[in-house]
This record gives sequence, C-alpha cells and structure tokens, in this order.
Amino acid sequence: MPSRKPKPEPDPASFLPLTPVAFEVMLSLAPGSVHGYAILQDIEERTDGRTSLHAGTLYRAIARLVEGGLVEELDERPDPALDDARRRYYALTSLGRRVAAAETERLAERVATARSRRLTGRPRPV
Repeated sequence: MPSRKPKPEPDPASFLPLTPVAFEVMLSLAPGSVHGYAILQDIEERTDGRTSLHAGTLYRAIARLVEGGLVEELDERPDPALDDARRRYYALTSLGRRVAAAETERLAERVATARSRRLTGRPRPV
C-alpha cells in the first residue's frame, strides 16, 4: 500500500480575521483547558462586563472553532468528585494557538496604524 503524505496544516492567515467572539473564546483557552461556563466568566471578567455572551452564542462559536480544527473538546476531565459531569472541556489545538497568535499580530498592526494616524494615544515609532 503506498504511503500517504501527511496533509500540511493550513496557513494560520487563511483563518483571519477572526470574529470578536471567536477571538475572545481563544483568549480564554490560551492558558489551558477550561469548561464552557468558565469561558463565559473569563470573557466577562477580562472585558469588565463589556462583553457578555449568552450560552447559545458561546457554544455556536465553539462548534465552529472545533469544526475548523482550532479548538478541541477534551475527553479528559478533572477528578469527577470535584467536577460536574455535564461540563465539557475545551482546549486550543496547535493550529488554534498559531491562528490566535496571528490574529493578535494582525490586531497589533491595526492599533499601531491607528496610533500613527493619531486616532488613539501617542503614536508609536515604526
């Protein structure tokens, strides 16, 4: 049987730009795996309440990220005695981490351009 070459991973730039919700979810997963409700809490806390997602919005975004190979649902769980069995845990894939990093760079470039055009704060040297 002929050997198959492994399929190369897509270019992270091909996923950009991310939606704001997708990026927020990925930021919540950057430190490590968490369950859906913890993602909701993290987003609300990090944005000082400016972004508050409904569960349906969150889980639709997670489903798209899983389908795209950027996030995976984990089979592993913390100690069942310390956890609710209904919780589903998620983590960034290696591709997801690279896509989130590429989106971070893209946004940083946009902010640098805005600053250089005196739209916000002091212009940064280029």
